[in-house]
Amino acid sequence: MSRRGWLLFGAMCVIWGIPYLLIKVAVREIGPAELVFVRTALGAVLLLPIALARRELRASLRPWLPLLAYTVVEIGLPWLLLSDAERHVDSSFTGLVIAGVPLVAAIMARLMNRTERLTASRVSGLLVGLAGVALLLGFHAAGSGPIPLLELVGVVVCYAAGPLIIERWLSEVPRYGVAAASLVIGAVLFAPVSVPKLPDLARHVTTGPALAALALAVICTALAFVLFFALVAEVGGVRATVITFVNPAVAVVLGALVLDEPVTWLTGAAFALILAGSILATRRKPPAEDDDAGRIQEADPAGIGT
Repeated sequence: MSRRGWLLFGAMCVIWGIPYLLIKVAVREIGPAELVFVRTALGAVLLLPIALARRELRASLRPWLPLLAYTVVEIGLPWLLLSDAERHVDSSFTGLVIAGVPLVAAIMARLMNRTERLTASRVSGLLVGLAGVALLLGFHAAGSGPIPLLELVGVVVCYAAGPLIIERWLSEVPRYGVAAASLVIGAVLFAPVSVPKLPDLARHVTTGPALAALALAVICTALAFVLFFALVAEVGGVRATVITFVNPAVAVVLGALVLDEPVTWLTGAAFALILAGSILATRRKPPAEDDDAGRIQEADPAGIGT
């Protein structure tokens, strides 16, 4: 990769590795629904001018039903579940569970496309990776209760399904248009519940959670989409997906350093299993040429836009 490609790659590994930490801080004083509204609304304000300047917004609204489904599956529901779950579990644990998204995506791809081959290597990867996820969930079940764990499983399923919706129904839609439009729709969906609570929230929220929510919207949403689209254009969609395997490690390190969350041998063993399984389960033969770098399905190949 070029120097610019490496810089973009490093930036994205960090930017999509810190949302778990920021969510953990924000939900101390901000409700899950209000946090999702703030994130989508501010993100939309920042991305809309780009989509309008590129004349991509109108084209993204034509397939309105798939766009609505994508918004619910990739933004609205998983962000809500993730925010609620992190009120009860560590941010590093959340990051590790979300690392199982490529495994579930591989299973879903097989179920939706019978031509998608499940080789011995892929099956082995699925079994190894799912064993790592099961190890994590089983170890933490007693301490946090079943509801947060079920919420995280729901997040994994949603993040795995989102790219499949894009691939099937939104593959030709401009990427900035989809990103901006989905954030607008998300903000509209959460506005009735969240807006009435904002005045009281503004009076009582302290600096830390407020800055965490702002960083989620500006850095981990708006800026993240811009940089990731630039990364895809620079190195191609296949190489860009590698950040999926680095983000959980960033989440674990930040959780330990900033929030003093414990890192045990179980954490390392589970991450190694999930990482190895994800690589085996999603590995494909290298394409002859990577001329599809601008296609929207590569904009979020494995539901990594947390």
